[in-house]
Amino acid sequence: MSQLKKGALLSYLSIILTNIVGLVLTPFIIHKLGDAEYGLYTLIGAFVGYISVLDFGLNNAIIRFVAKYLAEGDKKGEQNFLAISMWIYGAISLLVVLLGVALYFSLDVMFSDSLTESEIGKAKIMFILLVFNMAITLPGGAFSAICSAYEHFVFPRMINILRYLVRSFLVVGLLLLGGDAIGLVVLDTLMNLMVILFNGYYVLKKLGVTFKLHKFEMGFVKQIFSYSVWIFVFAIVQQFQLRGGQVIIGIKLDSVSVAIYAVGILLGNYYSSFSGAISSVFLPRATQMMVANASGAELTSMMVRIGRLSLIVLLAILGAFILFGQQFILLWVGSTYYIAWKIGLVIMLAYTIPLAQNFANSLLEANNKFYFKALVYLLFITLGTIIGWFLIDSLGILGVTYGIVLGWLIALVVVNVYYSRKLKLDILSFFKGLFKRILPTFLIILIIGSFIRELPGTGWLNFGIKNLLFLAIYALLMYFFAINNSEKTIILDLLKDLILKFKWQFKS
Repeated sequence: MSQLKKGALLSYLSIILTNIVGLVLTPFIIHKLGDAEYGLYTLIGAFVGYISVLDFGLNNAIIRFVAKYLAEGDKKGEQNFLAISMWIYGAISLLVVLLGVALYFSLDVMFSDSLTESEIGKAKIMFILLVFNMAITLPGGAFSAICSAYEHFVFPRMINILRYLVRSFLVVGLLLLGGDAIGLVVLDTLMNLMVILFNGYYVLKKLGVTFKLHKFEMGFVKQIFSYSVWIFVFAIVQQFQLRGGQVIIGIKLDSVSVAIYAVGILLGNYYSSFSGAISSVFLPRATQMMVANASGAELTSMMVRIGRLSLIVLLAILGAFILFGQQFILLWVGSTYYIAWKIGLVIMLAYTIPLAQNFANSLLEANNKFYFKALVYLLFITLGTIIGWFLIDSLGILGVTYGIVLGWLIALVVVNVYYSRKLKLDILSFFKGLFKRILPTFLIILIIGSFIRELPGTGWLNFGIKNLLFLAIYALLMYFFAINNSEKTIILDLLKDLILKFKWQFKS
């Protein structure tokens, strides 16, 4: 099985584990910490999230440039690029610490109207720990990026799976022993450090990658930043689109409201991660296609193939959440968080098309044209966040969500025009190919699912039976009426590879 297939499969395994364990742990953490402290924990995490974008897009730059050097066979250029990148990362880590110290002294003023004195005290401790976390994990992320550039996806994903499983057990133990939100931040910092050490060993010893400065040129640094700065700007946009809502709610409402909103966006993030499992392994491939001067038709065809695979996965989750999401929220975290279903649903609906188009992001990055998308989304997401600030007074938590999503959708329209004109992608053909047979089949499945939803009963067993019935019908109808022969071949090949792998492991 190729690294691409293994990487995608391991990404899905990681996502499934992350989502299942996260869904199990979230109500446990809320119960142990309480609504207010859980809201505080997510609020400070969101606030520090703004600092995390200070990698200036270098991780993506590493994937793009190293993949380019590999395609060109330029080992010396790769060594020099990586050495310069690590010097830049050192400067960024210092900047993160300095900015963190400056923001630390502003926390009292920012949250004086919404947090108690005790909550502000805890917030300060968590903030300092998270800033330190960022200072070490930003440069450490370079090792994972190098693995992706080499199309070695298995090891870093295996490490992430192991990390998440170990962290989950430690979180349970910590909270059972009386730990609090500060303890969770300390645990995450230690776990991140371990991941960096393992990935660093793999890159240096197994891949034989070397960091050697042959020539330091400011012009080369400018070239790196001319590419990565727009990834950085888009990262700011991504922070705004969801985390901005948490900060707004933290300032204008209270920590419990932040907790409710956090659960909604957590569900949205889980949703988006399923598409990312496929698209995340294709930036090196997109770079190779750009180096080979692939035509617009070839790029559109690849985008349709990847988009359809993503959409099939996304619609299974979206359909189940539309039909059974309310029941899930009530069972999972209780009636206090009921509105989180609406927040999660709005986010999922808005995310679906952009997630199916994720390969276009890789094309923009590979072609060094990401600046337009970054600026468009910065403009409209900022506008949406401002609208959300005012809508919160009349619509509450949902107002923030509506405002941000509105900005997102306007930006989507503008960016698709850019895809057509600058990347020569046939967007009309893309949407036709994307939805061909999938959309009508999905609508029929939703109608059938609405009858399944009416099955009498309550509790987790009832919820599980309904979802299993829905997913069985979804899989059968999609396989026989929606997907094409090429997609069937991919699915069957993956199943065969998995069966053969399990048989081999069983015999051994």
